[in-house]
Amino acid sequence: MSGPLYDRRWRARREQQLRDHPLCRLHMEVRGEVRAATVADHVTPHRNDPIKFEGPLQSLCAECHNSWKQAIENGGHVKGCDLNGMPLDPNHAWNK
Repeated sequence: MSGPLYDRRWRARREQQLRDHPLCRLHMEVRGEVRAATVADHVTPHRNDPIKFEGPLQSLCAECHNSWKQAIENGGHVKGCDLNGMPLDPNHAWNK
């Protein structure tokens, strides 16, 4: 991470997020598994917009951030299903 938005203030915010929520949200809520979070992810993609950059965060593990979250942001499809058999992809027809 680099750029003007990822400054000392961001690093403190990231550390606070991971301290307050140390487990990966997706593993806990979707997969029913416990995994340590390592990424403070912006819930809404900010695309370097400073207003959106200040938006809410969620704690994710690197695997979920680099696969599931990136696939959603890039318009791809998320593979897999949750514990109830529902597709993980929020754009899947069954989730509408």
